[in-house]
Amino acid sequence: MSLENATVTVRLVRSFEHRNFRPVVFHGVNLGQTVHQFIEFVKNDVASRTGLPPPFKKYRYDTMKIIHQAHGSKTNELVVSLEDDDKLILAEDSTLRAAGVANETELAFFCMDDYRKYKANPVAAW
Repeated sequence: MSLENATVTVRLVRSFEHRNFRPVVFHGVNLGQTVHQFIEFVKNDVASRTGLPPPFKKYRYDTMKIIHQAHGSKTNELVVSLEDDDKLILAEDSTLRAAGVANETELAFFCMDDYRKYKANPVAAW
């Protein structure tokens, strides 16, 4: 397993419609761990992190998707791109590196059911 460590920003998405999200930065992320291991680590960290409102700590996150990579193009979508799910949603049995995560990658962490509903009707509620 590689000792390569990266800085990864995880955007906790509570609501796509209301654009309700919080970025959390993780330093020293081992890119050789599986996506499943990282998801469990982030869930545990978020649940006990000070400064995060309780609704973010208790939310049922289950899916990670790449939003942005260093020196790459950004999406115009304010919360997360609805395109390229097959390439950008991380497979849990893959390593972070194999899934395309590198230093300074930004990931969205959300509930897949919410994402599917929003994708079917992508309307922002203001």
